[in-house]
Amino acid sequence: MSDPVAADTISDTALANNAVIDRLIDFLARSPSPWHATANLVERLEAAGYRRLRETDSWQLTPGDKVYVTRNDSSLIALQLPATPLQALRMVGAHTDSPALRLKPQPAVVNKGWLQLGVQVYGGALLAPWFDRDLGLSGRVHVRRADGRLQGLLINVSEPVAIIPSLAIHLDREANSGRAMNAQTQMAPVFLQGGQADDVTRLLQQWIAAEHDIQDAEIVDFELGFHDVQPPARVGVAGELLASARLDNLLSCFIGLEALLGCDGSQGAVLVANDHEEVGSASACGAQGPFLADVLRRVNAALGEAGDEGFVRLIQRSLMISCDNAHALHPNFADKHDPNHGPAINAGPVIKVNASQRYATNSATAALFHDLCREAEVPVQQFVTRADMGCGSTIGPITATELGVPTIDVGVPQWGMHSIRETAGTRDPGYLIRALIAFYNRATLDTAHDA
Repeated sequence: MSDPVAADTISDTALANNAVIDRLIDFLARSPSPWHATANLVERLEAAGYRRLRETDSWQLTPGDKVYVTRNDSSLIALQLPATPLQALRMVGAHTDSPALRLKPQPAVVNKGWLQLGVQVYGGALLAPWFDRDLGLSGRVHVRRADGRLQGLLINVSEPVAIIPSLAIHLDREANSGRAMNAQTQMAPVFLQGGQADDVTRLLQQWIAAEHDIQDAEIVDFELGFHDVQPPARVGVAGELLASARLDNLLSCFIGLEALLGCDGSQGAVLVANDHEEVGSASACGAQGPFLADVLRRVNAALGEAGDEGFVRLIQRSLMISCDNAHALHPNFADKHDPNHGPAINAGPVIKVNASQRYATNSATAALFHDLCREAEVPVQQFVTRADMGCGSTIGPITATELGVPTIDVGVPQWGMHSIRETAGTRDPGYLIRALIAFYNRATLDTAHDA
């Protein structure tokens, strides 16, 4: 006879996971750009009682405050400050950007009866999956209002307005031979038959009017890119998988936010979501820039030990968990993994290790994460790339270098990283959320530091 208590527990867990995935799908669908992702993070933070701080203002902070800061409208830092004296911070880091096709400043190309839009490749995108996809347009537009004031607006054209059609195999018999694609000459999306250059401005004004009720806006500049309008979906006979654009790394942003909102608030908890990771993080709002250090210095000045020494002591008592997805073992390409380090989908978060410091993990920080997973009753895996292959990186080593904070790199396993549509497991987000809640609630971080 089955145990009714155990059955109820399994049922409750399944329902909880379903609710998490429902929220995740909604977040992914409404976040086609880093600016939209940040706005959606802000929306949930404010609903949970977090107060906005502006970097140009003087800050008034008190123990127990829940606050957040944005920079460039595409990066965010949220802080749950402890009610007790500020001694240490438990930080979770992720990034809001994903590989994409961004419009050039003067994108209009009139070619063979078609208006096409010239693009720049943002980040290390897999180009082939962009062909034959229904593409929308999204990002940030700056307009001049009637009173002369400049204003930034978010735009999300969610209907399919463009496509990059493949060339028929009859016209290129070598198409399946792995030929390189030329982003300048072969990847300009077709946009409007019979269109002219000034149609770009006309259509942008039309979309701004529809979304923001601003008529005849004078468009001054923009940062726009194409996105796949196919919505996220559960995939698999039992719904084991989640397929979506931008899982790398909006999935980690979502997981970090869920953990922050789910923690008990007893400790100093921080969520960092940087832009520009996919292009090296070297910007004012990227992980290599001063954003995190600026915010933490101001927090320490208000609530911690005074002076540079006090700040260093705070950082050295703290820990950063850098969350960025890991390469799951692909059943069709198993030889691309080290035989002993092939993370499985739906088998728990992955500790990422690299001897050349492409990941910031060391044995002390890894030991702490193992302990957190044990406490949260979460399975944990490890990833090391093959010794004869290169290795990607994350904000982890950059943050550790810039701030000096002990750091570990972890993430949920996924397939198709940097594709326009990626795949992850539907159980893994719940696992990592539980581990990060345990981290945010943990009373001591001693095992992460020198003996």
